[in-house]
Amino acid sequence: MSDRINARLSKPLAEHVDRMVGGESLFETPSEYIRSLIRRDMESDASQVYSKIIEGFEDINEERFFESTGDWKKDKEIFKQKEANGWK
Repeated sequence: MSDRINARLSKPLAEHVDRMVGGESLFETPSEYIRSLIRRDMESDASQVYSKIIEGFEDINEERFFESTGDWKKDKEIFKQKEANGWK
């Protein structure tokens, strides 16, 4: 894997990067701006995963789960039925 990425940007994207870099902006170079975007994207992904994990723990705590049949289609139907019946 390379530690360097070269990318071509369309004119509107390049103009946006130019507005975000230099002068009174937060970023001195295009590289700083791109690294910031990547970090934000990574944090967003991690946040979504964390939210789903918490959601899963909440489901277990509220007994909203069932043992899989091993058949995805059957499990999907069971899930729909359980949700419709309030997990009773």
